Amino acid sequence: MSNPSADTQRDSAASPHISPFVNAPVNKVLKPSQKIDLYRLMMRIRRFEERSLRAYQAGKIGGFLHLYIGQEAVAVGCCSMMGKDDHVITAYRDHGHAIAVGMDTKALMAELYGKATGCSKGKGGSMHYFAPHLNFWGGHGIVGGQIPLGTGLAFAVKYLERKGAAMAFMGDGAVNQGAVHEAFNLAALWNLPVVFVIENNRYSMGTSQERSSAGHTLAERAAGYSMAWDVCNGHDVYEVREKADKFLTLAREQNKPSVLEIDTYRYRGHSVADPDKTYRSKTEIEEYQRTKDPLNLFRSCLEAEGVLTTEIIEKIDAEARAEADLATEFAEASPYPTVEDITKDIYWEEDNPSHKTSQGTIIFE
Repeated sequence: MSNPSADTQRDSAASPHISPFVNAPVNKVLKPSQKIDLYRLMMRIRRFEERSLRAYQAGKIGGFLHLYIGQEAVAVGCCSMMGKDDHVITAYRDHGHAIAVGMDTKALMAELYGKATGCSKGKGGSMHYFAPHLNFWGGHGIVGGQIPLGTGLAFAVKYLERKGAAMAFMGDGAVNQGAVHEAFNLAALWNLPVVFVIENNRYSMGTSQERSSAGHTLAERAAGYSMAWDVCNGHDVYEVREKADKFLTLAREQNKPSVLEIDTYRYRGHSVADPDKTYRSKTEIEEYQRTKDPLNLFRSCLEAEGVLTTEIIEKIDAEARAEADLATEFAEASPYPTVEDITKDIYWEEDNPSHKTSQGTIIFE
C-alpha cells in the first residue's frame, strides 16, 4: 500500500515549463518523435471535441454529448502505457480514450451523428464507443456500471494466463456507487490485475466533491481493501505516464489491483446540455485554463526541451483541425441506419439462431 508521493503535493505552478517527471524512466526513454506524437494525440482529441461541439450546436447531433476538453493528458498518458494484453473500459465521457487507443475519428464522428458508418453502427452515440479489436470495451452510460465489467476483464486476463492488465476508468461521482466497492472487494480478494482510474474532475454531474464525498482523497478508500493507491496531477502527461506505469506493472507482474486518482478538470459542462452556470464560476474555469491547461503545459515543456518548434506546433494544429473537419464531412455524407437495422446485432438473434442474419462477432459469447 502506498501513500501519495510528496512530489504530487507540489504547487504545479512552481515549474511551469519543465515537468519534474520528464526524467522518470518511462519518459526518459522517449524519443523526440514519440514526445511529439503524444502532443499530437492530445491536440487531435481537443480539436475533435471542439468540432463535435459545433456540430451539436448546429443541431446535427442528438442525445447527450460529454466532452473531454481539459482532460486530454489523462487518457493519452494512461493509454500510451498499454501493452498488447492490456484493456481499457470507461464511462460515458469516452471520446478521449477512444482516440487515445487508436480509433478512427471518422467512425467516431459518424457515431455521434447516429450514422450507420459509426463505430457502433449509429446505435450508441456519444456514450457508447467500442473497439474490441483495440482492447477498448466502451463507453458506458450507467454511472459506475463499467467498473464490475473492468474487473471482469482483469479476471479474464488472469484466467487466460496473459501478462496484461485492465484499466477501468471512472469519474469522481462513481466512487460512491455500491457496485464500485463490490468490484474493489472482489479485485482485492481474487488478486486481479486491474487499475481503477478515478478521473477526478471535481464536480461529478454538478455537485462539488466537498459536498458529495467524505474524505479528502478518494483513492485512499483503496486502503480499506488493502490495495495500493496514489494520486496524480492530470494536467501533466509525464506524471500520468509515470504513475500509470507503476500500477500497470504491479498488475502485470504481481496480479495486484490498485486505485489511481488523477486530478483533472473539464472545461465544459457535465454534458453539452448542462448550462454550467450554477455550481462553479467562470473565473475558476479561466484560472485553470491559464495555469494548468494540459496542452499548454506540455507544449511549453517540449519547447523548453527543444523538441517542439513553432513550425511543428502550427502544423500539428492544422492537421488536427483538418482531421476533425474530414470526420465531420464523412459523418454528414454517411447514411442513417435502416428500419431493418433495429433487429440486427441484438440478443434476439442468439435466442433464435434459425433466423439469425448478422455476421458480426457476438462479444458476450
